[in-house]
Amino acid sequence: MITLTHFLVVSACIFCIGLYTVIAKRNAIMILVGIELMINSAILNLVAFGKYDKVNYGGQVFALFAIVLAAAAVAVGLAIILNVYRHYKTINPDHITDLRD
Repeated sequence: MITLTHFLVVSACIFCIGLYTVIAKRNAIMILVGIELMINSAILNLVAFGKYDKVNYGGQVFALFAIVLAAAAVAVGLAIILNVYRHYKTINPDHITDLRD
C-alpha cells in the first residue's frame, strides 16, 4: 500500500533535484526547468494530500490552478529568455550584467 509518506518522499526528491538544477546550472533554460520541477513537486504534494481528503477534494482543485499558473509562468519566462538572447546573444545569466544599454 502506498502511503502519504511515499508521496512526500518522492516530492522531496523532485524538489531537491529542481533546487540543485537552479543552483548549479548556468543556462537560463535549465534554471527554468529546475523551477518547473520545484513547482511540480508542490503540485504532487497537493494531489497527495487531496487524495486523503475524501470530502472536498481541495487538493486536486488547487493543483489544477497551480498547473495553469505554472504553464503561464513558463510562457512568460521563455518570452523573457528569448528577448534576452536577442539582445545579448547568450542565455548565460553570468554574462548578463546590465539591465539596459
